[in-house]
Amino acid sequence: MKKIVFATSNEHKLEELKAICAGRCNVEFVLPPKGFKPVENGVTFEANSLKKAREAARLSGMPALADDSGLCVDALNGGPGIRSARYASTPQKRIDKLLDKMDEAIDRRAKFVCVMTLVDENGNVLAQKRGECHGQIAYEPSGTNGFGYDPIFIVNGTEQTMAELSEEEKNKISHRARALEQMIEFLKEFAG
Repeated sequence: MKKIVFATSNEHKLEELKAICAGRCNVEFVLPPKGFKPVENGVTFEANSLKKAREAARLSGMPALADDSGLCVDALNGGPGIRSARYASTPQKRIDKLLDKMDEAIDRRAKFVCVMTLVDENGNVLAQKRGECHGQIAYEPSGTNGFGYDPIFIVNGTEQTMAELSEEEKNKISHRARALEQMIEFLKEFAG
């Protein structure tokens, strides 16, 4: 089984990744070594995903897969976007800030975006894929599953927030799942 570093310190993301890939590719995902603190100063999800993957590969000497993801809200000109995780100091404060800024908004369309980048142990790009999940911003949080902005993101075609979906449902339609679905073929080939 091929080991690949998943360039994150977020264990929720790692568990989600493992669940989606279970039995589908011969890969064991591991967290990066201590000291993994990539500088996310890119201006796109693609740039930040690549920075994380290369930093994880450099620190570990192993191939790495990274994602950069965020919530893009039409009424906020695509914000918080690449700054989603740094929008405020805690997950609850990020939700509160976003709902406060959306207070008067009629257009509540939004999308979660995820870009995944796979690099070899030298940081050479093997594949980069993008997944999106479209929906709208709820007026108040609902649900306890998931993390981040999930409690205020109503998935198109449902009346539920991402946080009201089961892990199995979320892992079929999320932005991360959609990016990873495209990446799995590369992971199969890479892992042999």
